[in-house]
Amino acid sequence: MRRRRKVKILATLGPASSDEAMIRKLFEAGADVFRINMSHASHDLMRELVRRLRNVEKEVGRPIGILADLQGPKLRVGKFKDGKADLVAGQTFTLDDTNTLGDNTRVFLPHPEILEAVEPGHRLLIDDGKLALVAEASDGKHIRCRVVSGSKISDKKGVSLPDTTLGVSALTEKDRRDLDAVLQEEVDWVALSFIQRPEDLAEVRKISRGRVALLSKIEKPQAVTRLDEIIELSDALMVARGDLGVEMPLETVPGIQKQIIRACRRAGKPVVVATQMLESMITAAVPTRAEVSDVATAVFEGADAVMLSAESAAGAYPVEAVSTMARIAEEVERDPNYPGIIHAQRPEPNATGADAISLAARQIAETLNLSAIVTYTASGTTGLRAARERPLLPIIALSPVVETARKLSLVWGLHCVVTEDATDLDDMVDRACHIAYQEEFGNPGDRIIISAGVPLRTPGSTNMLRIAYIGSDGLTGI
Repeated sequence: MRRRRKVKILATLGPASSDEAMIRKLFEAGADVFRINMSHASHDLMRELVRRLRNVEKEVGRPIGILADLQGPKLRVGKFKDGKADLVAGQTFTLDDTNTLGDNTRVFLPHPEILEAVEPGHRLLIDDGKLALVAEASDGKHIRCRVVSGSKISDKKGVSLPDTTLGVSALTEKDRRDLDAVLQEEVDWVALSFIQRPEDLAEVRKISRGRVALLSKIEKPQAVTRLDEIIELSDALMVARGDLGVEMPLETVPGIQKQIIRACRRAGKPVVVATQMLESMITAAVPTRAEVSDVATAVFEGADAVMLSAESAAGAYPVEAVSTMARIAEEVERDPNYPGIIHAQRPEPNATGADAISLAARQIAETLNLSAIVTYTASGTTGLRAARERPLLPIIALSPVVETARKLSLVWGLHCVVTEDATDLDDMVDRACHIAYQEEFGNPGDRIIISAGVPLRTPGSTNMLRIAYIGSDGLTGI
């Protein structure tokens, strides 16, 4: 099943989309990768969803990526005597380590790491920023704050800390248990929530030992300030605009989104844009004009994937949300301005053989108006290099490793096919031409360009280009 677009769609599974029939409908509507939110999924449900996804994968004959999204630290205040309290701007309000019910002067904060880290002048945002406090004094057990805006606080509301770096791991005990369970299943990506610094990735790397690819969710200002370091240690990034918009001024989020996308494109790492992309489709069959423009902006920017959250997980129109997102992407990629925008943002190649080959493959293919670029990739690196170039024509990524094909299903422009490894150069050309014909990327007599590493089966050795004609029988190359 060939997609008529290059950007990928990541759909979240949930109550509206957990059975096998619905998963298949979502795939057929355009979903390329599926997200399991471990904030809501038990281990048993996660295993069952993975099983259903792999069943659909077998039915459709296409590699499907699975992403498990770890919850990360959930910081919340304690409870109140009346379940809530009314506050007034300018008043003093204290968060402390005393485990008793709160009132309109104080509340228990069951997070000693916050009490120890917050300094005078730091902001504390409660309930997604509806209540804003600023710390005036802190002694490690109490944080005396002034109410800046907002007038209500209630039980167990979340706390955001835009100015404070916590000296604890982004991986909670729940996350560790969830990660252990995920690593036992056929999951391709793990998303890490509330990353603050590159060190937050180290523990997950140590535990996973390369069994899954790591996607860092950028949703804190501390992560934005160390973006390049985090990109270097991650396999992909997500612009998680929901929490980012709480911890940073809303008007800065669009610029940060562009900054993250362009930084990832320079590094050749996949980047996903997420949160509220088609939010109104949770309850409506059509999106707002602003939402359509929002999705289109991410596609114009060259993001690898756009994500649906509650729209596909719990909304009334999950299939329509996916198909709408697919249509928006297809229309953007047909827009006459699209090639120029993508070209203008194309990064310079690094001084490596693999980058030089990928650049040459794109230039030759576009100059000669070939039908497709075919790249052999066992580890996925060659596929990523090809996608980094953002060519105007299709990229077919052939891999003998099904896990590689599943991971690459998140990557811009890659049509992934699992195939046996070529035995020699002639077999490589024949196989590439036959698959290009079989997958409807070319007809007999059309030309493709093939990139690979010689000797074959040598990881990271991309060093060869070959132009070939699809034979008249569609089975061989010339």
